[in-house]
Amino acid sequence: MKYILPLLYLIVLPMFAQQDYNANSFQVTKADIENREFPNDSMARALVIYEKGNSYVSNSNFRLRTEIQRKVKILNRNGFDKGTVSIFIYKPQKGNREKIENINATVYNMENGKVVKTTLDKSAVFEENYNKNYNVIKFALPNVKVGSVITYSYTAESPYMFKYKGWYFQDDIPKLYSEYNASIPGNWEYNIKLVGGKQLNTNVSSIDKNCLQTSSGANSSCGVYKYIMKDIPAFINEDFMTTRLNYLARIEYELAVFRGFDGTVDNITETWKTTDNEIKRDSDLGKQLRRFNLVKNLLDNDIISEPNTLTKAENILRYVQDNYTWNTQYDVLNNVSVKSLIDKKSGNVGEINALLFNLLTTNNIDAKPILLSTRANGFITQLFPVISDFNYIIVKVTIDDKDYLLDATDKYLTFGQLPFRCLNSYGRLLNPKKESSWYPITIKDYSVKRYSYNLNFKDDILTGEVNYFSKGYHALNDRKRYFTNPETYTNDFENSYEDIMFLDFKTVNTQKMSKDFRLKFNINKYPDIVGNTIYMNPIIFNFFDKNPFQLQQRSYPIDFGYKDNYSYNIKINVDENYIIKSIPKKLSISLPNNKGSLVFSSDQNDNSITLYFKLTFKEAIYEPEYYDSLKKLLTQVIETQNNSLIVLEKKQ
Repeated sequence: MKYILPLLYLIVLPMFAQQDYNANSFQVTKADIENREFPNDSMARALVIYEKGNSYVSNSNFRLRTEIQRKVKILNRNGFDKGTVSIFIYKPQKGNREKIENINATVYNMENGKVVKTTLDKSAVFEENYNKNYNVIKFALPNVKVGSVITYSYTAESPYMFKYKGWYFQDDIPKLYSEYNASIPGNWEYNIKLVGGKQLNTNVSSIDKNCLQTSSGANSSCGVYKYIMKDIPAFINEDFMTTRLNYLARIEYELAVFRGFDGTVDNITETWKTTDNEIKRDSDLGKQLRRFNLVKNLLDNDIISEPNTLTKAENILRYVQDNYTWNTQYDVLNNVSVKSLIDKKSGNVGEINALLFNLLTTNNIDAKPILLSTRANGFITQLFPVISDFNYIIVKVTIDDKDYLLDATDKYLTFGQLPFRCLNSYGRLLNPKKESSWYPITIKDYSVKRYSYNLNFKDDILTGEVNYFSKGYHALNDRKRYFTNPETYTNDFENSYEDIMFLDFKTVNTQKMSKDFRLKFNINKYPDIVGNTIYMNPIIFNFFDKNPFQLQQRSYPIDFGYKDNYSYNIKINVDENYIIKSIPKKLSISLPNNKGSLVFSSDQNDNSITLYFKLTFKEAIYEPEYYDSLKKLLTQVIETQNNSLIVLEKKQ
């Protein structure tokens, strides 16, 4: 067997005290029922005390069987959802489907000092359609209460050895003990991948000779593997992360080689060289990247005859954006037809960007496709080819030795800008003459939000002009919202600040395809007045309403997607009838290794106050060890936004 165990963000966690829970077996003890809390995680709504999985190939029908046992404690009412169990089964369009057998479930409660058991009625088990590839088996356990212990077991049977059963050690509730056993006949060789960066307490293997036998007398030995993980914290979703599947502690299997009893060998996982050829020759996408004759007459002559290569490429991108609509489908290697897109004016991501590639190439622009995985789809396996990892395609063009990454699915994207969903570390660059290679998907430029305003305070009212500026991904979001419905955009802005009167909203030199977004408006705002004292917060428009970081600790990266910059430039002219009593204190703090900073300054010149605020995140992705520092930094940002007071006093 091949072991591929990538190092993913290892973190040392305190061991959970087991509070006398029986984490050593499936058997329910009195302590399991009587315990009502889990001090190591006061927010936990439920707790997996014990779970075990056992996968092996049956000698009777050569199918993969997996026996599951799980024991769960309900800690509070929010944990009642764990009393409903969902088991997904694969159902291909053709061929045999997976099935579930031997479902048994019991609920244990303590009533009047006695243990009361309630068993699941078989009639409470039902099956429903989930999507085109999966059905779901569901059952809701009876008499679930706060303090209940739930046990259930079942056997899953699958005819599909290419989908060897993976195992999730981690879930959205903590676990005390999780064990997985796998017996794999030597006919099947898998790449085995441990995801999530958490260390196994047990990781042992052995050989079971002649574990699988055929009626003809052929036999195979099995590799037997035992994996145990203990004291596993709950995985909590938080802002600024890619899909949780990138970080959940689990074991996955990817079939690499199958050896038949007749001596045949089928290399399932191939080299990138053979995979490249397969994409170019056999996939729908490979064929659609050569539809040059189909696109020859699509462009107007003014685009074709443009002498400047960069301008021509920009016009081609805009042509596809303006004339073809993405149907939100992520088909990329299959179900791709440029002709269908041209006919229907709407198509999937593979069709939209294959058309873009063909148009660029036929106009002598150096273009190459890049396959990638979106943020919601998860990271790509780099150690060996897994074509199913890819669900998206973009186009790289090189003009005057500078690379630009293009995507025509979004009508608001500027030239060289990708949708946020594509910012997922790297993609696979396809080269018609060479082997494909990894290409970094990184954003060098900062995305920016900035408020600049010049205000006057007179007659107990703050008035003046505000200029708002954004660029990068902030500008992309602003342009989408504004040009989709300008009235809704301005109404949302006004409704967010009910204590301010807004006047004369207008954009400045901003178009649908502008690289930045500029908005200008006037405001009237009344500050708080107590007697002759005026309290005024000059930071009128907040960048953050609350701290997005709330966990005690985080074991996965903080992924903003791009580098970020927020700033205020504020000038307030105070009427001579007021005395400036105090202005906010200056502040400067930095993240470790100068990875980011907050600078806030305030100065007074006669009756004029100038304030400057700049928050900078110099990295798109921060490793988990920066979490505490980021959390403290954002706490200070909120404090500065909310409590940077200017105090004035009326002259008598």
